[in-house]
Amino acid sequence: MRRFKRTLVAAALTTTVMAGTAGWAVGGEQTAVTGPPAGAAAWRADHFLHRPLPDPATAAPHDVARFFASLDDTRRHDLATRHPLVVGNLDGAPIPLRYEANRLALTAERDREQAREADRTLPAHERERAGARADRYERLLAPGRQILAFDPRGRGQLAEVYGDWAAARRTAVVVPGSDIDLASFDRTKDHVGTPAGMARSLLAEMARQAPDTPSAVIAWAGYTTPVGVGLDAATGRLAEAGAARLDRFLAGLSALAPAAPPAVFCHSYGSVVCGLAARGLDGTEVADVVALGSPGMRADSAAALHTGARVWATRRNGADWIGRVPHVRLFGLGHGTDPTSAEFGARLVPSDGAHGHSDYFAPGTRSLRHFAGIALGAHAAVR
Repeated sequence: MRRFKRTLVAAALTTTVMAGTAGWAVGGEQTAVTGPPAGAAAWRADHFLHRPLPDPATAAPHDVARFFASLDDTRRHDLATRHPLVVGNLDGAPIPLRYEANRLALTAERDREQAREADRTLPAHERERAGARADRYERLLAPGRQILAFDPRGRGQLAEVYGDWAAARRTAVVVPGSDIDLASFDRTKDHVGTPAGMARSLLAEMARQAPDTPSAVIAWAGYTTPVGVGLDAATGRLAEAGAARLDRFLAGLSALAPAAPPAVFCHSYGSVVCGLAARGLDGTEVADVVALGSPGMRADSAAALHTGARVWATRRNGADWIGRVPHVRLFGLGHGTDPTSAEFGARLVPSDGAHGHSDYFAPGTRSLRHFAGIALGAHAAVR
């Protein structure tokens, strides 16, 4: 009976898994954005090239890359202009072309929201929301921003590149946890807990450690994250949908033959996504997977991830509340073995200096220094 009660208590606590950065707030169930980009039907029906366009739902990223390589610049730009939401989110398409397409898509969305803001037939609260969205899109259109993915559906998804990806010899991808969407992607509050802040901080540390090594980092908020505390955070439903998107995204990067496969840094619920995605990744697509502040990776051990990438983990004991969440899996709740435990078998990353769940990328922390070393390939220095 005592063991049964302990199991029930663990199950109840597991439902409070909070895998993001917004605090102890109850969240509602989210509808995952899945499938091909918006506009895919019009893309498939477009025959202006007198040849089939690669189906965004089924074409492998390597096939997409070969298709665009067969086109001249004029045709590529034509496609970006005709179908910006597809080209901007099409894994395997040339990265500079995706930047161009997403600027077009963001401009169109900004103009649409500005028109709604000015429409006096709409209720005041709808006009206010439209104005906030228009301002958000305007910020993303600022000169120098490199938007690699933009999807306005649902709460919005985004990926942004920091640094010159084409010239980079060392690269990384940051996968965030809960409460991240288009609105919170680069918020100024708790900035090192946002994907944009994490990516900027990591790139700056990589440049400090290896100023002569061209580097780039992608902040990837390309999946529907849980909101607050609730069943979404305690189950793998949204992570499964996100893992499929992350797998395809990373395959798209690999299809464009970067100098070296990236290190992927997975924060909180993002580590659940990475754990599920890892099964489809080998060492040619991802060099390292790093779980930080993780509630579990839906695997009993690093070996059970069946990935060719090196697996790392860190958690600041005593400072990160997620360490108090039971690492169990019961009735579909919880995410399994603690990635920092000896039984899991990941390589451990010291994180001295981190003072909370979202502080691992803060300048001056030992975790950030080691993250940069991992991304730069200096694995022996991580100790």
